[in-house]
Amino acid sequence: MAQPTSAPSTARPSAARADSAYAAAPAGPLAQGREFVWTNADFARVQALIYQRAGISLHDGKHAMVYSRLSRRLRDTGHSSFHDYLGWLGTHDGPEWQEFINALTTNLTAFFREQHHFEIFASHLRSQPSNNWRVWCNAASTGEEPYSIVITALESLGANASFKLTASDIDSKVLATAGQGVYRLDGLKGLSPERLQKFFLRGKGGNLGMVRAKPELRRAIDFMSVNLIRDDWPFKEPFDVVFCRNVMIYFDAATQRRVLERIHRVLKPGGMLFVGHAENFSESRDLFTLRGKTVYERR
Repeated sequence: MAQPTSAPSTARPSAARADSAYAAAPAGPLAQGREFVWTNADFARVQALIYQRAGISLHDGKHAMVYSRLSRRLRDTGHSSFHDYLGWLGTHDGPEWQEFINALTTNLTAFFREQHHFEIFASHLRSQPSNNWRVWCNAASTGEEPYSIVITALESLGANASFKLTASDIDSKVLATAGQGVYRLDGLKGLSPERLQKFFLRGKGGNLGMVRAKPELRRAIDFMSVNLIRDDWPFKEPFDVVFCRNVMIYFDAATQRRVLERIHRVLKPGGMLFVGHAENFSESRDLFTLRGKTVYERR
């Protein structure tokens, strides 16, 4: 997934508090030598807005990163100050919200990241080869994880198996990249030559040094935008497996619990949940039982 750009803050930002601080907080040293005035109140307002829209708890030490990322949005929208941009954003419900969210997320991913998960997943698939498998990857990012999931499924079940992957992310731009399935060859160093030959097409001419996922991989995936903290998930049938890796560590405890409850509702009893190496949901034993290293089973 397009991940938040920092570890979570324990305090929930308040939009009202951030708004009232505008009149009181001076620019101070934060504004020196910068194109735009940037105050503590501006940062607090950003914290509040991104928490409300995406559940992301921005760490207090990320002033410079937020200024750099959002300065581009001020230029693109023609605003001369963060005060004006954030005030305008807060009163509009248009496409700029997606750009705002995109700007404050980053994407750390790779093919077959956390290899042990794919070994467990393959074994789980082989245990029920005739199943009509429905899997959700809700941290699709630029596509490396979804394509790794489909490769594992094809290797484990065969080309004629019934398998469908839903791959989602909150960032619209990375989803577009994922849908294309085009990557630099040197970014696939973790793949064996056999996998490269079987599942990817090598570019020629002007595309030399690039590869593209073969059509059978792309056909197995439905890409869509899903905001994990919104209660409008579009799924009508439950999933057998959910990959939600390295996302919820950036949410506070209350948001984590709400998302876990929603995943519980869309996952079949006995279904498997794969999470990130730094994520631990031992306080949600009423929902999930730990079955391996960062692998849970839905109760």
